[in-house]
Amino acid sequence: MDKDYTAQNTYKTLAEIKLRKAMLLKDIQKDDNRIYNLWTSIFRKPVALKKSARPSRRINSLMATGVGFFDAIMLAWKLYKKFKW
Repeated sequence: MDKDYTAQNTYKTLAEIKLRKAMLLKDIQKDDNRIYNLWTSIFRKPVALKKSARPSRRINSLMATGVGFFDAIMLAWKLYKKFKW
């Protein structure tokens, strides 16, 4: 994704076209694999929710979730107070 493909290439032989096609296919497959790995990591079950997780890890996860939820509520309240008519 960080490569610049805007340059126009001129191809003289069919072999050059096939080589370029193979290179593009390889890049597309690499990007597809990266996107797949990121997508599956989004929906992976957290370690703290697994049966083998220690109770301290579960409590830590619960506290972090609670603090995040509280922070979101406080932000919503502050925005409401600031922008209410």
